[in-house]
Amino acid sequence: MKKLYALVFLFAPFIVIAQKQSFTSGGKLKPEQAIMDIRHYTIALDVDVDQKLINGHATIDVVMGKPTKTLLLDLLDSFKISKVLVNNTPQSFKYENDLITIDLKNELPAGKAAIQVFYGGKPHIARRPPWDDGFSWAKDSKGTPRVEITAEGTGGKLYFPCKDHPSDEANEGVDMIITVPKALVVAGPGLLVKTFKNGDKATYHWKTRYGINNYSIVFNAADYTVVSRPYKTIDGNTVPIQFYVLKENVDKAEHHLDVFEKTIRQQEKYFGEYPWVKEKIGIVETAHLGMEHQSMNAYGNKFKYTKVGGEDHDGLMHHELGHEWWGNKVTANDWADMWIHEGIGTYGDALYIKDLEGDQAYINYFKRSALGIRSAKPLIMGKDIDEETAYNGEIYSKGAFFMHTLCYVMGEDVFFPALKKFATDPRYTYDNIINTHDVEQYFSSVYGKSIKPLFNLYLYTTNKLEVTVKPGSNDRYSIQLTNIDMPLPVDITTDSGTQKVVLSKTPTVITSKTMPVIDKDAYYLKKITID
Repeated sequence: MKKLYALVFLFAPFIVIAQKQSFTSGGKLKPEQAIMDIRHYTIALDVDVDQKLINGHATIDVVMGKPTKTLLLDLLDSFKISKVLVNNTPQSFKYENDLITIDLKNELPAGKAAIQVFYGGKPHIARRPPWDDGFSWAKDSKGTPRVEITAEGTGGKLYFPCKDHPSDEANEGVDMIITVPKALVVAGPGLLVKTFKNGDKATYHWKTRYGINNYSIVFNAADYTVVSRPYKTIDGNTVPIQFYVLKENVDKAEHHLDVFEKTIRQQEKYFGEYPWVKEKIGIVETAHLGMEHQSMNAYGNKFKYTKVGGEDHDGLMHHELGHEWWGNKVTANDWADMWIHEGIGTYGDALYIKDLEGDQAYINYFKRSALGIRSAKPLIMGKDIDEETAYNGEIYSKGAFFMHTLCYVMGEDVFFPALKKFATDPRYTYDNIINTHDVEQYFSSVYGKSIKPLFNLYLYTTNKLEVTVKPGSNDRYSIQLTNIDMPLPVDITTDSGTQKVVLSKTPTVITSKTMPVIDKDAYYLKKITID
């Protein structure tokens, strides 16, 4: 996904990780926010490009689970708040330490409520997007302003008041009403409802009715041209592909959409129909490399293609599109489980290689990947973890390798249909936010026996699968697993060829005139001991 950003290169078994900024999102849910269910955001802002200012208001529609005298919202304290209304009644508030604390005159009963915050000021400026978050104020080659936002690590509180926690999305969507200089075009999530001009300004009203995580609630503004074409999904629905491309690059747009369309079709093959079929498949050209934003992914790879199967391919665009399923449609309720987004998304990158270049290229991808996985710390380090603490470059590489292992253990004929079913099952998608336990229980049920020991080994520890080989007399070798209480299939190559053998803590005897080679194609992260 990305943000403070790890970029997974298709042919490289490594990840580029940058220094992350100090503010973060998620963590232990505050009691005042635990009783608050976010339903909808309306964000109406006037963007002053020359002064690098935003000014306007946000309305947060909530359902309160209990009566309360206090409301708590997150907003980086780089702004000035002029007033706060709750159900149209002015309220007193404190604004400090990136929090708006609203002290209600009267107890707010359980049920629906609307909070309005009127504010303005200079939003935090990104130092090196997308590796850190903030606004970017730049210009294109003709000197026309560009406004871009990156917010995944920090969350929506970067520039609008919100409940900044992955466990609560705006189930009924968002309205974004963004006013900019009339020379600019605003790209946003969902559908463009209306555009109207007033003097030297233009206002764009974007709306999504799908639930949306708050770091996807961003806009970009520049001198864009919209290049569009219809796309028929795997389920036969027609949805527009829209590319908000800088006018200076419009000549590159059609070929780029050809490349993009192949990416969409391949992702649908494994993960099911594109999730936001009632709206659009959107990408917007940005100066920074890229970021997944629901139905409007940021794209800044400057049309640099690699060849996969002899065809142009953009691995960055492919990876970010994968987050439409893993991160946006299937969403973890705790940053501690971020591997679900990044690991499965990165596994999808490898599947493109598998389809275009074949099984051996796919195997070689993970062989190279295994060389770079150090397992310095577990992928999951507890619960109620903030994004800064949870973030670990190996959520990409090791998370993807875990899916590679799981596919081998279950077998492709079982695993791939199960993966697609998980990504299309209402129990695990859209408003039903999940965790690692849900993933483990699902795949165990499909497999017909518990795979929990494998989940524990890969995700909660830094250990590799340990295999002990004991040479004996008469060309006999005793082979066993030593650190997992679960039988696992393992490829063993002997003088007579390669066979799949089920190993466990109970020794299995193999006869071979040569030393057996364990798992030569690297389906496991493993440590082999010759005893």
